[in-house]
Amino acid sequence: MRSSFLHLIFALGICAVVLIGYGFWYATIADMSASATVLQGQIDAKTQAVSRMATTRAALAEISDDEKVLQSYFVPETGVVAFIDTLEGYGRAVGSTTVEVLSVSTGGALVRPTLTFSLSITGSFDAVMRTVGAIEYAPYAISIADLSVGQNAKNNWHADLELLVASIAPSSGAKKTP
Repeated sequence: MRSSFLHLIFALGICAVVLIGYGFWYATIADMSASATVLQGQIDAKTQAVSRMATTRAALAEISDDEKVLQSYFVPETGVVAFIDTLEGYGRAVGSTTVEVLSVSTGGALVRPTLTFSLSITGSFDAVMRTVGAIEYAPYAISIADLSVGQNAKNNWHADLELLVASIAPSSGAKKTP
């Protein structure tokens, strides 16, 4: 009987050691599972942040393209000569018209800078009016401030007009002369 009692105590001891080991490993695995859950939450947060950044970059790229399109409607102060060539090209495109730029000046506030062009267009009445229309509907932010049409000689007409063209503000590093 003593042998059975020893076997029972020995089996209960082994059972107690196994239960204690099981409890220890259970607590260790539960801690690691909690750590893994925290890490998974951090990974999810970083993944969402990366996704938002990618979406933001795509939106900025799209806005950048739109900004370039909008900027094409304005004439920078450094692009005045090219714009004058464009204006003279409208006269040549219509036909027998001559577009002469009399003066160019800057105007407007720093918030909305403008360039003021004084033009003289000569040719037949139809060609002069077509040139004025082509300039007015050019793909720029243009408004006609003043327009006068007159006839010099038989079938020789002239139009004197003053254009206000939206300009791009000079960069902050450049000095603006008064």
